[in-house]
Amino acid sequence: MNMDKILSKAIEVDASDIHLICGNKPILRVLRELRPIEDMNVLTEDDMNEMYDYFVRGNVDKDEVFNKTRRLDMSFEYNGIRLRVNISLADDIPLCTLRLIKNTLPPYESLGLPDIIRRMTYQQQGLILVTGKTNSGKTTTLNVLIDEINKTQNKKILTLENPIEYKHVSKKSLIVQKEIGKGRDSLTFSDGVKNSLREDCDILVIGEIRDRETMQAGIEMAESGHLVIGTLHTKSCAETIDRMINFYEVRDQASIKYLLSSLLKLVVSQRLIKGKSGELVLAPEVMVVDNIVAGIIRKDKISVSEIEDAIQSSDKGSIGLINSIAELFVDDKISLEQAKAQIEEKNLEILNRTIMQMKIKRDSMKGN
Repeated sequence: MNMDKILSKAIEVDASDIHLICGNKPILRVLRELRPIEDMNVLTEDDMNEMYDYFVRGNVDKDEVFNKTRRLDMSFEYNGIRLRVNISLADDIPLCTLRLIKNTLPPYESLGLPDIIRRMTYQQQGLILVTGKTNSGKTTTLNVLIDEINKTQNKKILTLENPIEYKHVSKKSLIVQKEIGKGRDSLTFSDGVKNSLREDCDILVIGEIRDRETMQAGIEMAESGHLVIGTLHTKSCAETIDRMINFYEVRDQASIKYLLSSLLKLVVSQRLIKGKSGELVLAPEVMVVDNIVAGIIRKDKISVSEIEDAIQSSDKGSIGLINSIAELFVDDKISLEQAKAQIEEKNLEILNRTIMQMKIKRDSMKGN
C-alpha cells in the first residue's frame, strides 16, 4: 500500500477525512461525500498491517496502548499537514480513520459565530463549553477561540488534547499544549486538569470532557478562579446541561446544579450543514447563562423545553437553533427542506413563523 500516494491525493482534493478499511479501496470524504480513490487497489489484510507499521513506527508505548485497548489515537505529520489518526479493529484486522487538520486557522469572522462568544473569553473565571456531534467543527471553533485570546489577551493558556491538532505559537499570550495518553505529557485529562492548578495558568482548555472525573476537576478549576473552556459531544445546549448533571449520582445532583448555575457562563452547540453552494455552513445555538437559565438549572427537574424557550426569548446574546436555521434559509445558504430537516416536527410551525418575521423585517429595512 502506498500511504504517501493516499495522503498526497487527500491533500490535493482538500479531503477532510481518509478511511482505510480492508476489502475497500481507500476512501476520501470531500464536502461530506465519500469518494473512493479509483486508481488504487482494494486494500488487503497485508496492506492494513503495513498501514499500522507506517503510523506506529515501532513506538513501544503506542503499540502497547493498541494491544491493550484495541484502539489508538495519535497525531501524525505529512508534508507539513497535521493528521489526527485513529486505528481500531474490525474482524481482528486494523482499520484506520484519518482527519486532516488545516495548517492555518480561519479568522473568527468567517466561522458564522456571533461576537458574544469571543467577548465571553474575557471572563476572569467560569466555564465555557463548545458542543456538537462528531464532525460539527468543535475543534476548529475551540482553536479559533484560543487563537483570538492569544492575539488579544495577555494570559497563560494551558491546553490538554488527545491528540494535539493545531500547533499554536505564543503571541500576546503564553501557550502550553499538552498531549494526553500513555507515554505522552499527561496520562489522563483529569490528571492534566488537577496538575494545572500548580501551573499558574489563567485559562485552561480541555479538549474533551468525557467523564465525571474530568468534569469535576474542570469545575474545581473554574471555582478556584480560572476560565475553563472545554468540549462535549452533545447535540444541543439543553442536552449539554442534562449530560453534565447526569455525570453525577442523584444524591450529588442538587449541589452540582447549584455550582453549574453560578460557574457556567456560555454553551455553544453547533452543527454543520451542506449549503446550496456545496460548502458547509455553520448553524450555532448559543446559550448565555443569565439569571433565567441559572434558575432553570437549579430546579429539581431540568426541563429541555424551558431551556429552549429561555434561549429563544433571551436579550442577553443567546441565539436559538431555530433562529440560526431560519437565518441561513433567508440568506439563501440552505434550502427549506434542509432547514426543516434540522428541526423537530413539533417546532416546524415556529420555524415557518420565524422565517416570515425575518423576511418582513429585512423587507422593511430595505424600504427605509
